[in-house]
Amino acid sequence: MSDSSLERSTKINLLKEPAAKKLCDVLDKSSKKGWRKLGEIVGNDRRFRVSSDDMEMCSLKVLELEGSPSRMLLRLMGERGCTTGQLADYLQTVGNSEALQCLKPPALQILLQPQSVALISGHNLRLSCLASGRSPVQYQWFKTKEEVPNSFSADLVISPVHLKDAGFYICRVNSGDAFEFSRWAQVEVMDVTVSCGQSYHSLEGRLKMVIQPQSQRLYVGESLQLECGAVGRPIPRYQWHINGVPLSNATKRKLMIPHSIQDQSGRYRCEISSSTERMWSNEVDIVIEPRISVQISVAMECSEDDVLTIGEGSSAFFLNSIPGHLYATDKVALLIGNLSYQNHPQLKAPMVDVYDLTNLLRQLNFQVVSLLDLTETEMRNAVDEFLLLLHKGVYGLLYYAGHGYENYGNSFMVPVDAPNPYRSANCLCVQSILKLMQEKETGLNVFLLDMCRKRNYHDDSAPNIILRVTANIVFGYATCQDAEAFELSSSGFTNGVFVKFLKKRLLDNEKITVVLDRVAEDMGQFDATKGKQALEIRSSLSERRALTDPILPGDSGDHAHSLQWAKAHELPESMCLNFDCGAQIKLGFAAEFSNVLVIYTHIVKKPENMSSCQAHVTDFSQDLDVDPKEMNRETPEETGIYLLSSNLPQHCLYTRVSSLQKLREELVFTVCLQGTFPAMDDESVHWTKSISIGRPLIARLDLNRAMRRNSCLQTCLIPHSPSHSPCHSPGPEHHLHPPHGGHQVQDFSRLSPLHLCPDVTERFQGAVGGCGDSYYDNLCQPFYEPAAGLSSSPGRLSIPIETTDDITELQTVFINSLQLQQQ
Repeated sequence: MSDSSLERSTKINLLKEPAAKKLCDVLDKSSKKGWRKLGEIVGNDRRFRVSSDDMEMCSLKVLELEGSPSRMLLRLMGERGCTTGQLADYLQTVGNSEALQCLKPPALQILLQPQSVALISGHNLRLSCLASGRSPVQYQWFKTKEEVPNSFSADLVISPVHLKDAGFYICRVNSGDAFEFSRWAQVEVMDVTVSCGQSYHSLEGRLKMVIQPQSQRLYVGESLQLECGAVGRPIPRYQWHINGVPLSNATKRKLMIPHSIQDQSGRYRCEISSSTERMWSNEVDIVIEPRISVQISVAMECSEDDVLTIGEGSSAFFLNSIPGHLYATDKVALLIGNLSYQNHPQLKAPMVDVYDLTNLLRQLNFQVVSLLDLTETEMRNAVDEFLLLLHKGVYGLLYYAGHGYENYGNSFMVPVDAPNPYRSANCLCVQSILKLMQEKETGLNVFLLDMCRKRNYHDDSAPNIILRVTANIVFGYATCQDAEAFELSSSGFTNGVFVKFLKKRLLDNEKITVVLDRVAEDMGQFDATKGKQALEIRSSLSERRALTDPILPGDSGDHAHSLQWAKAHELPESMCLNFDCGAQIKLGFAAEFSNVLVIYTHIVKKPENMSSCQAHVTDFSQDLDVDPKEMNRETPEETGIYLLSSNLPQHCLYTRVSSLQKLREELVFTVCLQGTFPAMDDESVHWTKSISIGRPLIARLDLNRAMRRNSCLQTCLIPHSPSHSPCHSPGPEHHLHPPHGGHQVQDFSRLSPLHLCPDVTERFQGAVGGCGDSYYDNLCQPFYEPAAGLSSSPGRLSIPIETTDDITELQTVFINSLQLQQQ
C-alpha cells in the first residue's frame, strides 16, 4: 500500500493537532464554504448520519471560550468512521481549496520517534527513527552536538553499550531540500553487578528494578544520598516518598539532601513508573541523630571539679569552638523578580530565576519568600519584613532580578511602577538595605543582583551612605559595572544567564565566594555573552561561611515574626464541597510563588442522574490579578501556570491568582457547579457556594500598607548632594547610550539551543541549507542601532546543542530561536 493510500485511509480523529487546528480555523472563518456547508453535504451521506441536532450542537460551540463548531463536527464524523480521504472528497465538493491544503501530507514526516531507554552496561542499545518523504530519506544521528560515526540508518545500534554512551541522542532526517529533527531521546546506562541467577535480558518492555536504596544512620548536617534504579523502555520516572508522602522536587533516580536535619528521619521508598506500569523500591529506614554531647578533660594537673563539660545546651558553643566549623542561627531569603513593568520593557527570565532559586534555597533550609512584580511600596515593605527577621548570627540572602542601574557605586532596584524616567527616589538602594542589615549583627549577608549596572543619566543624586567595616558581606553582581545583564528569551521560558549557571553550583558545600567564583568561570565559557556580561564578586568575608552551613538556633530573635515569615508560603488546606444535588467537588491549592496562588477544582462524585457536571471558580476581588479569559482552564499552561504544571493533579480546571500582596481582606470567591440532566433535555442547572480561605501566602504580611516611619525608606531616600563632576554629566558622547530600562535585542536566529559553538557553526554550515553568514555577524546589535540585514525570522538550524539534563527543556529551546535581552 502506498503512502498516499495510507494517508487517505487514516481516520480524521487521528489527524495531528497542528493540521487539525489549522483545518478547523479555516472552516470556522469561512462563511460560504465553511463547516455548515460541509455538514450539509455530509448529512446527505447515510454512512455518517450528521443530523440537524448534531449541527445545532456544533453551532452552540461558538458560545464557549475558544469553542470550535468545526472541531465538533469533525469529531462526530471521526467517531462514525470518516477517513481523511473521504473528508478530502467532501472538501473538494464544498470547493474549499484552502481547507484541502491542510490535509496534504508534508514533504517530510517523522513516523516513528526514538524512545528514551534505561539499560545496563554491556547490553545492546537500539534507537529507531523512521520517516517518509517525497524523495529518498537520509538519516544522521547525533549525541548532543557530535555526530555519531557511521550512523546513517533509521536504527542506531551500539553493541555493547558502556557508561560513556549515556546521554542525549537526536536524529536529523533529510529528504531533498526538506529536513526535520526527531525528538531527543535520553539513554541512561547503569553499572550493575549481576549476581548469579539474575537475568535482565528483556529490557524492551516491562520495568525491572536493578538498584535498591539502602538504610542509613547519619548525624545532623551530614549528606543523605539514596539511589534506586530500574531498566526499561521508555525510561522510567521516579518519585521519592517519606513516610508515605511524596517529596517535592524529588523526581530523580538519586535523592540527595546535602545537609540533613533530624526532621528528615523516616522511612523512604521510591515509586518507579512508566506509561503503563508502576512499581516500588524497598522501604528503608533513615535515622538522623543529633550530634552527641562531648566531655573534654583539660590536660593539666587539676581536680575532678576542673573537668570542662559541654552538655546538650552548649552544642552551639561546642561547634563554634571547632576550627572551621561555622553555623547559622537561622537562614532567611527574600527573592524578588520584577518582569511586568508598567512603563518599561517587559522581561521573562525573572519569573523562572526566582522559581528555581526558591526550590534550591529551601533545600538548604532557608525560609524563602519569593515575590513577583512588586511596586515601590510593596518592595519597601517586603524588605522591612525581611529585616525584622535578621538577628545575630542569621544568614540573610536577598536576590533581585529586574531592571536596575548603578550610580557612584550604589546599586538601585527598579519597582514595576517606576515612572519613565526614574530616579533614586523611585527605587530601592541596595547599599541602604545593607546598612540596616549590618545593624542586626548578622552572620552572613549575601546580595545576588541580576540587573543592569549602567549609569542612569536622568539621576544626578549621590547617596551619602556610610557602611561599617564588617567581615560578612558578599555581593554577587550578574554583570560588571557600567554593563548590562542579559536574559535568554524565547517563546518559552528560560533562565537569565546568571541563574543558568548559578543554579548548577548553589548546593555545593563550599565557601559562598568559592561558589560564585566557579559560577563566574562557567559564565566566562558561555559564547553567547562572552565579552558582554561577566559576574563581578565583591566580598569582605573573612570566614569560611557557606550557604550549606547547619542551623543552630540562638536565644535572641523575634520567633513570632520568624513564624509569620515561614507562614508566607503555607497553603490553605484543600477541601471537599458537597452540593445539594449530590455532587462532590475537591478544591485544591498550590503556590507557584509566595504571591501567586493556583486554585484547581476536580469532580470527585457525579450523581448518576446527571449527564455532565463541571465546577469553576469566579467572583474574585478586583484587587487581585485574575484574567477572566484565563480562569478555569483544562490545562495549567492555558492559565499561565508553566513552572508548576508538572506537579499539579490532572483532570482539573485550573485558575492562577497573582498579586496576592494587594489583598486587603480575606480571599473570598464563589465555586459554581454547573450540571445537566437528561430528564430536563440537558438544560444547565447551577449551584454556588461562597468560599473564604483567609489571607493566603504573602497576603498575611500586609505589603500594601502605608510605609512605616522606620522603614528602609529613611535610608533609601536620604538627602543627596548632586555631583558636579564633568565625568558624570551627560554630554554628546553619551547620546548613543540607551535610556535606563531600555533593552537591546540581538539576533540569535542562527543559534541552536542553548548556544551554538563557533566550531560547530563552521563545521555544519550549508549541511542542510544553513546560512553562510558568520556566527558573530549580528550577535550583539542594540535595538536602537540595527545591524544591516538584521532578520527577525529564525534561520535554519543545523544541529541542536544539549546542555541540560532535562529533555523538556531541550525540546523547548530547540524549537525556539533565542534572543538576548537587556534587563
